Amino acid sequence: MAAPATAPPAAANLKRVVAASLIGTTVEWYDFFLYGSAAALVFNKLFFPASDPLTGTLLSFLTYAVGFAARPLGGVVFGHFGDRIGRKKLLVLSLLLMGGATFAMGLLPTHATVGAAAPVLLTVLRLVQGFALGGEWGGAVLLVSEHGDDRRRGFWASWPQAGAPGGNLLATGVLAILAAVQSDATFLAWGWRIPFLLSGVLVVIGLWIRISVSESPVFLAAQEKAAERAATGAEAKPPVVEVFRTSWRQVLTAIGTRLGENISYYILTAFLLVYVTAHLHLPKSDALNAVLIGSAVHFVTIPMWGALSDRVGRRPVTLIGAVGMAGWAFAFFALLDTRSFPVIALAVTVGLFLHGAMYGPQAAFISEMFDTEVRYSGASMGSQLASIVGGALAPIVAVELLKEYDSSLPVSVYLCAAALVTVVTVAVAKETRGRSLAAKTPAAGTDGGARRPQDQISA
Repeated sequence: MAAPATAPPAAANLKRVVAASLIGTTVEWYDFFLYGSAAALVFNKLFFPASDPLTGTLLSFLTYAVGFAARPLGGVVFGHFGDRIGRKKLLVLSLLLMGGATFAMGLLPTHATVGAAAPVLLTVLRLVQGFALGGEWGGAVLLVSEHGDDRRRGFWASWPQAGAPGGNLLATGVLAILAAVQSDATFLAWGWRIPFLLSGVLVVIGLWIRISVSESPVFLAAQEKAAERAATGAEAKPPVVEVFRTSWRQVLTAIGTRLGENISYYILTAFLLVYVTAHLHLPKSDALNAVLIGSAVHFVTIPMWGALSDRVGRRPVTLIGAVGMAGWAFAFFALLDTRSFPVIALAVTVGLFLHGAMYGPQAAFISEMFDTEVRYSGASMGSQLASIVGGALAPIVAVELLKEYDSSLPVSVYLCAAALVTVVTVAVAKETRGRSLAAKTPAAGTDGGARRPQDQISA
């Protein structure tokens, strides 16, 4: 008799799925973060040259935000088809779209060559990036979550999360190397194109690994049941409609859970580059190397936080990060203002360590909120709607606050407030640790959330 869909697969297969998700998300986040770094360092000069430095940076970050605006649309489209035809196919498509858009950015003419058409073309490609990433996150974390077992889901599902600092580490590392071996003039003239063109090589590697994995067994079992219902004449509603009809509370919980995490990440990484170079007038290498060190620590500690959430729960670990970030919001800029590189690196590293406590358990936490039939749509919509008010606006709000008040204090208050939103959301949310992804979530009005671990059949 065949093993049930919820049975853990062989260790080798699970590790292959984790590797495919991690490498794929690393490549996609490399592409996405590369744009954020370039927006802070060169795009303001190459595509918006008529503006003063901070205004040019603000315009550059507006095109950066466009990518976030496209992410919910990507979440809807990829979520719909991911819940209908499978996680794997959509993940391959998202990688192709992201890599193609990033490679094309490396070939773009600048404002000096084609005038106003340059920022328009840049914005279009940024839209494609955002659309692709909107579908990537949900599919990558679900593929791992649905392959793994209930008891260690926090650990295994946190590895695709590590793709974010992995991509940032890769993007920042490439930029830091170029900054070290090239003059500012050379980097501005053509050196900035190299990291974008490198994306083509990374995508080929990511596709080769991602195509080799199998589809989620939990999804395949749900697809069989859906086919049986369809044979009886039952009409299936579009997943995006169904998720808002039956799981809107979970969508709101996912948004609130992600808000503090999302805003803090882009303040600690993207806005940091502006603050260090434009406000403190330090070399861009100081900011890049600080992010490089912090991202390395971030990459290592995210799975540790995920594993801890398997032992004590998703909520306690997330609260550690959110409460810690609310306080660190004020210490962070005070440390940056010392203008000492070791202190700046410490500020970024501690910030990203705390961020990891929110980010590590998040994949399992959000995956466990939704039923299989709408899980891709629900997870994608919750996470990507948060990205609009979080990551999209965070650098813009921070730059505008710095420009208006010439002080980091309003930015600290903004970051603290975002972290407190996550504190409140997670404090009232239901714990999901140990929930079987093959089981239905309890109906609203029963316990409103996932089953307790002791109520589950042991894996």
